[in-house]
Amino acid sequence: MTQRPEALIVMAPETYRQLFDDARRERLARLARTGTPLWATELRSAAVRERLAEVEVLITGWGCPPLTAEVLAGAPRLRAVLHAAGTVKEHVTGACWERGLVVTSAARANAIPVAEYTLAAILMAGKRAHRFAAAYRHSPGTWEPWRDAVPDPSNYRRTVGIVGLSNVGRRVAALLRAFDVTVLAADPHASAASAAALGASLADLDTLLRRSDTVTLHAPQLPETRHLLDRRRLALLRDGAVVINTARGGLIDTAALTEECAAGRLDAVLDVTDPEPLPAGSPLYTLPNVVLTPHIAGALGSETYRLADAALDELACFAEGKAPLHAVDGADLPKIA
Repeated sequence: MTQRPEALIVMAPETYRQLFDDARRERLARLARTGTPLWATELRSAAVRERLAEVEVLITGWGCPPLTAEVLAGAPRLRAVLHAAGTVKEHVTGACWERGLVVTSAARANAIPVAEYTLAAILMAGKRAHRFAAAYRHSPGTWEPWRDAVPDPSNYRRTVGIVGLSNVGRRVAALLRAFDVTVLAADPHASAASAAALGASLADLDTLLRRSDTVTLHAPQLPETRHLLDRRRLALLRDGAVVINTARGGLIDTAALTEECAAGRLDAVLDVTDPEPLPAGSPLYTLPNVVLTPHIAGALGSETYRLADAALDELACFAEGKAPLHAVDGADLPKIA
C-alpha cells in the first residue's frame, strides 16, 4: 500500500485555474505529497526535472506536453498518469505503455455535460426553435405570416439516431428514455443486447440515416471515421432531418453539409467543425437552419470540477493500493477517442 505518493500536476495555466480551486488543492494535499512546484506547464526546467525524479503520479490535463521516452527517463519512480480530461492520445506516448504505467481518464466525467448539451440540442432542434428564433428576429412584432412555414416542429414519436455508443453516446441514449422517441444506434463495436439495454435498437449506419429524424454523432475521430457522413450518406437523410455534432468536426464532410443546409434540406447543430473554427465567410454562420457554438459542449465553468474530482478519486485509489476506476487500455486506442 502506498501512503501519500509524490504527485505533480501538469497542465496549461488556464486549465489548472479552472480545475483546482481551494477545496480540490486541499484534497490533493491530503492524498499526496506535492512539493514545489505543485504544478507545472512544461517538463524541461531544472526545478521541474528535480520534481520529476521524485514523482510517482502525474495528474495531467489540457495542455500537458507529450510524455516522451526522454521525459520518462527523468521520472524513474513514475507509476501512474491520471488524466483530468478525456482523450489521452495527445500526451500519453508509446513509451508510457512500454513502461507499463497506469493511465486513467476522466472521459466519463466529461461525457456528462456533452450528453446534457446534446439532449438539449435534440429537443430544441426537433421543436425547430432555431428556425423560429431566426424568423422572429428578422420579423419583429409579428409571427403569423411565417409561423406555419417552419417544417414539422415536434419531438413526439420522432426517431433519433445515435452514431457511436461511446461514453457520451450511451449517456445520450439513457437520457432519451424519458421522452417519447424511438432511438436507433450504429456502432461496429456494440451488440444488439448492449444497445437494447440502453433503450436503443442497433442498426447499420445507412439504415439509421434513412430512418432518423435527428442524427447525433458520438464516434471517435479515427482515419476510418473521417467524413463518416460524406456526401452519399448525407443524401440518405430525409428532408428536414437534423444533424448534431458534439464529437469531432472531421466526422462530417463540411462542404457537403454546407450545401445541404444552404439548400434548406437539412438542419444542423454543430459544436465542432472542420476546420475549427470555420473561416469567416462560411455560410454556416448565417443560415437560419444552422446553430453554431464554439466547442462548448464539454466541461466549462464549474463543470470542470468533475474532471478534477475524477482524477483525485483515481489518486485516492492509487494511494490505497486499489485498482483504478477508469483505466485506459493502450490496446483500445485505435478505436476510442
